[in-house]
Amino acid sequence: MLRGYGVVRNIRQVAAAVCALVALSAPSLAEAKSRFLQCVTYAREVSGVEIRGNAYTWWGQAAGRYERGHEPRVGAVMAMPSFGGMRNGHVATVSKVLNDREVLLDHANWSSPGMVERGVRAVDVSEKGDWSKVRVWHAGSHDLGLTSYPVSGFIYQDDGKVHFAAAKPHIDRGALLSDEVFQLAALER
Repeated sequence: MLRGYGVVRNIRQVAAAVCALVALSAPSLAEAKSRFLQCVTYAREVSGVEIRGNAYTWWGQAAGRYERGHEPRVGAVMAMPSFGGMRNGHVATVSKVLNDREVLLDHANWSSPGMVERGVRAVDVSEKGDWSKVRVWHAGSHDLGLTSYPVSGFIYQDDGKVHFAAAKPHIDRGALLSDEVFQLAALER
């Protein structure tokens, strides 16, 4: 019986050692949160617009470096200022222009921390039709969000290179899109 107890004690010691190693190698909560993909990192990668810093600074930083405007174009970065709970602003890349008031966006960190969403519908709800205010599809509601967000404008990448957003067809929309967007996509084929 004592011999069996020694084996059990050794197994417990090994299990405790393994748990300690796993705990030491596992990222802390702060480290895990820092690994979430931010909107600026994603937009910079897919658009080729080389701006750094919080999203709300992109519009100002683009002045004199990139062409800017108020018309969506495929591959352009839609820049949103700080607004309400969105204190760092937001940037998203235009993946498709559906019509003069609707686009599809690719972006990260909108519906859920770190989540990448591709082919997400955004609608211009500004009174003048100038893309100064939008509503954006949100995964939580499976529809356009209820909030209308201000837009500073669009930053255009005009280096002649084809970047990810313009080059890769969007076929992986999955359950992230509302039925309305699937209907729009079916009409375009």
